Amino acid sequence: MKFQLAAAALATAFLGLAAASGQYRFGALVGSAIAGLTGLGSILALRLTTGGSKAMQKALAVVVVGFLLRLVLVALGTVMVVRASGSVIAFVIAFFVPFFAFVALEATFVHTLRQQPGEPTA
Repeated sequence: MKFQLAAAALATAFLGLAAASGQYRFGALVGSAIAGLTGLGSILALRLTTGGSKAMQKALAVVVVGFLLRLVLVALGTVMVVRASGSVIAFVIAFFVPFFAFVALEATFVHTLRQQPGEPTA
């Protein structure tokens, strides 16, 4: 449960920062929303799919699918921000800073699976 709460808190914090970014708000909100939703979704998917046999393989599959989904959503978000004449730089920063925070959280979650076979401690 602690990983899900941490992911939700991170997503909320980054959305709050994006909302306070003034004239760059649109691009920043799109970037942080994509990063936050996919990061939170990835943590929830990790929690639901891990456990039992082959927990590590399932977890790595979730991470790969999450990465591919983010790749597509970043492309779509970039197009949306450019068409709306928003700041692409704000979008990129607001996506990648939370992205790396969520990747670290996901890596920590997967690492806990290696330490204890069976059900994750999260």
